[in-house]
Amino acid sequence: MKIVLAYSGGLDTSVILSYLKERFNAEIIAFVADLGQNDDFEKIKEKALKTGASKVYIEDLKKEFVEEVVWRVLKAGAKYENYLLGTSMARPVIAKKQVEIAIKENADAVAHGATGKGNDQVRFELTYKALAPHLKIISPWKDDDFLSKFKGRNDMIEYAKGKGIPIEVSTKKPYSMDPNLVHISYEGGVLEDPTNPYDEEMFKMTVSPEKAPSTPEEVEIEFEKGIPTKVNGKALPSYELLRQLNEIGGKHGIGRIDIVENRLVGIKSRGVYEIPGLTILHFAHNLLEQLAFDRDIYSMKEQLAIKYGELVYYGKWFHPLRYALDDFFDRINEYITGKVKLKLYKGNIIPLSRECKYSIYDPNLSSFEGVEAYDHRDAKGFINLYGLPTKIMGLKNML
Repeated sequence: MKIVLAYSGGLDTSVILSYLKERFNAEIIAFVADLGQNDDFEKIKEKALKTGASKVYIEDLKKEFVEEVVWRVLKAGAKYENYLLGTSMARPVIAKKQVEIAIKENADAVAHGATGKGNDQVRFELTYKALAPHLKIISPWKDDDFLSKFKGRNDMIEYAKGKGIPIEVSTKKPYSMDPNLVHISYEGGVLEDPTNPYDEEMFKMTVSPEKAPSTPEEVEIEFEKGIPTKVNGKALPSYELLRQLNEIGGKHGIGRIDIVENRLVGIKSRGVYEIPGLTILHFAHNLLEQLAFDRDIYSMKEQLAIKYGELVYYGKWFHPLRYALDDFFDRINEYITGKVKLKLYKGNIIPLSRECKYSIYDPNLSSFEGVEAYDHRDAKGFINLYGLPTKIMGLKNML
C-alpha cells in the first residue's frame, strides 16, 4: 500500500507518519506545502526521511495560493464571522497538490492529521472527494486503533521518544499556531478559556497598537479589475505584494482579532488571528466598491459574500456554486480599477483618498449646493409613489 501524507514536521504528523507505516505496512510519501510559513524545509525533509518516509515532496505553492485563492476571496469581500479565512483558504491548495502527487505516484490513499473536532478534516476530505474520489482517505484521528493508542499529547510524545522521532515540544504547550503567507492563527491551550487574555508575546507578525509608531504611515495601493497590482507605485509579484503589506501593516498593529467562532462541526472555538496585509487589502478594495457599485450591485455583493465565505470555511472550494459565484465576482470586479491611499496608525486604517476608473460617484449630484444637476422637485412625485403602500396601510390602521 502507498499513502501520500500531508506532513508538516510537527508532533502529530510525525507520529502519524510512523504509525501509518507500521499499521498498514505501507510506503509513506510525505508532502510538505510551502505557503509562506518560513519553515526550515530541508530540516523537515530530513526529519520525514528519518521517521520513515520513502520520499518527500516540498512544493512551493505561494503563487498559486495567492493568485488562485486569496485574490478570489478578496474580490468577493468574503469573511466568515469577521474572520478573513487564512486557514480555510490554505487547505484546498494543500489538498489539491496532495492529490496530484498521489496520482503521479500511483498511490492507494491520501492521509491527513486533522482531528475529528475541527474544520480542517472537512476541507481536506471534500477536496479529495472532489478531485480524486477513487483514493482511499485515511484520517487517523477518527480511527479506533489510533485513538486506542493515543489518548492525548503525552501519549504521542512517549511514542515519538520510543520510535526515536526527533521532537521539539513540551507537554505544556500553551497554544497551537498555524502560519502562512496570509496570517497566523492561535488557538487551544490557554486560549480555550475566553476569560484569559492573550499573551502579547504570542504575536509574530504584528506589534501591539500601543507599541506601534507614534508617526502614521501612508500607503497607496493600486488595483486592476479587483486585483492589487502595486504598492506605493511599485509593481510586485502577488505573494511579494502581500508580504510587503504584512510588514507595513504589522509594524502599525493592523489586523489582530480575537473571536469565538462557530465551527462547522457545531463546536464553538476561540481563535486569535493576526492578518495585517489582507486586512488592509479588504479595506482598500471596499473603498473602490463604494465608488463603482450602484445600490443593486453592492447589496447583492454583500449577500453573496456571506455565502462565498461559508463555502470557503465549510471546505467547499471545489463546488459548482463557488465557480458560479466567481463568475459574478469576476464580472463586477471589472469596475474595480483604481488606487487608494490610506493612513495606518496604531491599529487603525484611515482612508485619505480614493479614485476609480469606473466611479459613478458625482460630486455635482451629491452636493448640497445648487440644483442644476439634481432638481429637488423631482423627488416629490417619487416619494408619493414610493410611500403609497405605507400611506394605504396607515389609512387602514395597519401600522
